Amino acid sequence: MRYFNTEGPIHCTQHYCLPPLTRWDMEEILGLIERQKYFLLHAPRQTGKTSCMIALMEQLNRVGRYQALYVNIETAQTAREEVPRAMRAICGAIGASARGLLGEERLFEWLNQALAEQGADGALSGMLTRWSAAAERPIVLLLDEVDALIGDTLVSLLRQLRTGYTQRPGLPFPQTVMLCSVRDLHDYRIHARSEPAPITGGSAFNIKAKSLRLGDFSPEETQRLLQEHTQETGQAFTPEALTRVWELTQGQPWLVNAIAYRTCFEQPEGRDHRHPISVAMIDAAKESMIVERVTHLDQLADKLREERVRRVIEPMLAGETLDSVPLDDRDYLVDLGLLRRAQGGGLEVANPIYREVLPRMLASGPQDSLPQSAPIWLDAQGRLDPERLLKAFLGFWRQHGEPLLRSAPYAEIAPHLVLMAFLHRVVNGGGSLEREYAIGAGRMDLCLRYGSVTLGIELKVWRDGRPDPITEGLTQLDGYLNGLGLDTGWLVIFDRRAGQPPIEARSRVEEASSPAGRPIRVIRA
Repeated sequence: MRYFNTEGPIHCTQHYCLPPLTRWDMEEILGLIERQKYFLLHAPRQTGKTSCMIALMEQLNRVGRYQALYVNIETAQTAREEVPRAMRAICGAIGASARGLLGEERLFEWLNQALAEQGADGALSGMLTRWSAAAERPIVLLLDEVDALIGDTLVSLLRQLRTGYTQRPGLPFPQTVMLCSVRDLHDYRIHARSEPAPITGGSAFNIKAKSLRLGDFSPEETQRLLQEHTQETGQAFTPEALTRVWELTQGQPWLVNAIAYRTCFEQPEGRDHRHPISVAMIDAAKESMIVERVTHLDQLADKLREERVRRVIEPMLAGETLDSVPLDDRDYLVDLGLLRRAQGGGLEVANPIYREVLPRMLASGPQDSLPQSAPIWLDAQGRLDPERLLKAFLGFWRQHGEPLLRSAPYAEIAPHLVLMAFLHRVVNGGGSLEREYAIGAGRMDLCLRYGSVTLGIELKVWRDGRPDPITEGLTQLDGYLNGLGLDTGWLVIFDRRAGQPPIEARSRVEEASSPAGRPIRVIRA
């Protein structure tokens, strides 16, 4: 039986799959090869790049017009900027792949000749020249994980390929080279020890004809992949479940496969293929992935430590504009797949799962620092009581707010993270916490659901030089509560102005009425 794959390349005989070569414009790819171009394929990790490159190699070799070879060169990463070590690793990977996939044994002999005559800085170009001269058909070389290389190693690779390219047709060299990485090459800033200033990838490899991006699944492709399981096992996804997978993942290939695998092959209910897949089962799979911090999401969360990521994510979570954030930083997060550019303009988090993961991971430090406490926000029947919850939060905030603020990783949104950490402690007993944030809106919205209780909360920050945000906050909260179908809610205003009294002295609750006449609890903290 086939299954949904989340580890490594897709093999359609073992895995449910969309044929890899249908995921890009094959006519364009073949045209670039026909015209002897060198080009780049980039996309976020775990979107199917390797599967597509392997399928392209197999297709080209099956037709027989070219001799195509796929090579993963990430083993050279450990050499860092030791170019002799790195070039031996890269050339060795090419030689091993040629021997294993094409039956070509001579590359190691040619490598030794190139090293003896040209040294490490010419070993790659020398070996490829000798191979191209001996090959019966034009060579198409597909190099994966190029972004694993750094500094002088990456510069040496790019410049050797550029040198070989520019010497054609006088000297034989591969007809086409495709480089595959997460980022577009022109976005690279290569910090090499041999250079006084960073080198741009575009200048080091200015022979690149095209940068192709591998996209996520469309709604139709997502549904088609899921229905491969139905065709094979007879187990149906309800229409609502099919829609829910798309809503949560927005077609990110790894997320689609991971949610489907957990639902159909790990959940006891899902393993019974007579039982249809429901929305509740999809949501349970999503939640377990987040709680367990599966590798894909853990790698995503690890990026939050990077300064260039913080410069974008922090104002986004706070609802601020990105006017002062460098374009290179914004493009970096798009290339990583964390963000996407919406059709109507502007940046947004790439999908609802990432939108939930980002603040949850950032709040994990404050959450782990929380003192143990009894669930005093529940009544005698175990139901959430919003008034008890409010009293519990104020007591917690007055006592623990200051030290917990210092434990939050993003200072500008530290109050948001501490509040979310507290609310996560509340919902861990059987509820959920949903978040909404929008660039330029100056707010974050939270929806706490626990049993029959739904609580809408808006977070605002009062900063130096700004007016009291209560008027704007009440208006914005009206819109949020209207969307939730609620008649009342909380507006939390964190006062971050300089010279304010301690938290325990300034925290209080006020009653207010929104423009639409809703009674609102205003928490000033």
